[in-house]
Amino acid sequence: MDRPMQPNSSFRMTLATSCLLLAGFFSSTVLSAAGSPRDLTMVAPAEVGMDEAGLQKLTAAMQEMVDQGQLAGIVTMVARHGKIVHFETFGHQDREQGVEMEKDTIFRIFSMTKPIAGVALMTLFDEGKFELEDAVEDYIPEFKGLKVAASDGPEGYPEVEDANHRMTIRELVSHTGGLTYGLFSRSQVDSLYQAADVMNRDSTLKDMIGKLAKIPLRQQPGSVWHYSVSVDVQGYLVEVLTGKPFDQVLQERIFAPLGMKDTGFYVPEDKADRLSILYRRGRGGKESYRPNGQYLKPPAFFSGGGGLTSTATDYMRFAQMLLNGGELDGVRILKPETVKLMHTNQLPADIVEIAPMFRGNVFGIDFAIVDNPDPNSDHALAKGEYWWFGVAGTWFGINPIQDTIVVGMIQSRGGGAARNARFLSKRLAYEAILDPAAP
Repeated sequence: MDRPMQPNSSFRMTLATSCLLLAGFFSSTVLSAAGSPRDLTMVAPAEVGMDEAGLQKLTAAMQEMVDQGQLAGIVTMVARHGKIVHFETFGHQDREQGVEMEKDTIFRIFSMTKPIAGVALMTLFDEGKFELEDAVEDYIPEFKGLKVAASDGPEGYPEVEDANHRMTIRELVSHTGGLTYGLFSRSQVDSLYQAADVMNRDSTLKDMIGKLAKIPLRQQPGSVWHYSVSVDVQGYLVEVLTGKPFDQVLQERIFAPLGMKDTGFYVPEDKADRLSILYRRGRGGKESYRPNGQYLKPPAFFSGGGGLTSTATDYMRFAQMLLNGGELDGVRILKPETVKLMHTNQLPADIVEIAPMFRGNVFGIDFAIVDNPDPNSDHALAKGEYWWFGVAGTWFGINPIQDTIVVGMIQSRGGGAARNARFLSKRLAYEAILDPAAP
């Protein structure tokens, strides 16, 4: 053996056995506990065990953030038992031009692209195209013999050592493969990522792989959770396994089957007036905004880590497919056991949480998972929630225990308002649950 088995390597076998008990539940049309289709129709909150007055508090809190000028505009959605109980808009998608926020406003979702890329990859897992313990280099030969940074070296290039094992796909999908982003930490490896312009929008995924192949890993595979370009590498892996461009795979396997009609790597001309302005808050609270230009034309770089634009409705459909166990409106995307695998901890046993800023959270396949709710950020009922967010403030949380989804869309970078909106919306949604399940 040239690589150690990870602690979760037997998970797929044991999970498959246990999920046989659930097979009858996941029919061609998944039903709620009450026997009605989980089809995202709008219902009165009380029909699914939610408190209307509690959800009105969510509405009031988001409106207050807009009224106080913390955010230009917001869209929030809440679903329970497969039904929508809250879908509201606040403020403007373009404050300067007076364009109000609409339910079909399009947003840059940045890192909320990652779970979508992960689902695309795992459709190929379902087809037997790979195993999580396979080495990445078996499919991406450019990664053969990657060295690992051991210490700082002369002229900006680190001293290197051999990897103690080959990076596995399990490590790739859980951000423990040794890669970095070049953005969120300081090291000579990060500086090399920046110098190489690893994720240049005018380059391709294959170009990115060529650049990464010349740069050592930041740390040994499996040694630490470190946020990285891993999901962009997953996008290229999808291209290798399918022989198709990544954007085409997403369209064929996810967007078209799920009716995600407004999700893609750019916004076409006939939808350009629906793309929200991206606001930035700098030092001293001064706010500026970025023109929409680059998102109105097709990119060469189909970033699985952060390239998509979408709407609240489209993302809710994606999230509900997952909460339904891989199916929506009679269309199956993933097997139920594969969905469960994606929101089960994949970290090595000695990595107990993903980062100090995400206390109590572990990591599955392209999702963070609330394992031990942090009272400073998570509601007690958040246990089991799998979630992520985008750097421009978009967020989602899927809770299989409470059978609840929260989706939020804004376009704001910098300052703490986006983080506050995410925490507040989820907390108020949980507090509105009248019949919570034991977490």
